[in-house]
Amino acid sequence: MSQKKKNWYAVYTNPRWEKKVYARLEQEGREVYCPLNKVQKKWSDRVKWVEEPLFKSYVFVKVAEDEQTSVRMVSGVVNFVYWLGKPAIIQDKEIEVIRKFLNEYDDVQAIPLDLRTDARVTIRRGAFMNKEATVVKLLNNKVQVIIESIGYSLVAVIDRSNISMGGKQKQ
Repeated sequence: MSQKKKNWYAVYTNPRWEKKVYARLEQEGREVYCPLNKVQKKWSDRVKWVEEPLFKSYVFVKVAEDEQTSVRMVSGVVNFVYWLGKPAIIQDKEIEVIRKFLNEYDDVQAIPLDLRTDARVTIRRGAFMNKEATVVKLLNNKVQVIIESIGYSLVAVIDRSNISMGGKQKQ
């Protein structure tokens, strides 16, 4: 009997249901991961370290494609997180990076990329690799950027996965 290929997916949960969804998926015998962050909380009478989900309303589950419907049926699961019209596959190495990072650090923050018009970005792949650019326009999965070089502004439409936030500030 051949083993079905399983991938990691992010599922979106009801607000503050991450740990409940994790427990329910685990009870079903699924490989599941809810990254927990150790955070110091202060009440009027004490200070205590507590574990909170790192990604609000997200839990990761490793399943085969034909198991997705049964995952959606779990109480507290809203749906899979989609990218380009399909449930987004999370690479094993990305899950490992999260695990290692949380093992080494406490009180971590997960900050979503704020991709917006006029943001400075660095192109990670392609002919303009390692060039800095300014976002001109956001399209579905594409970003239109201006690449300043040799006194000209070149406009290119680049896939979002090929850019990273930041760049040197203009002098």
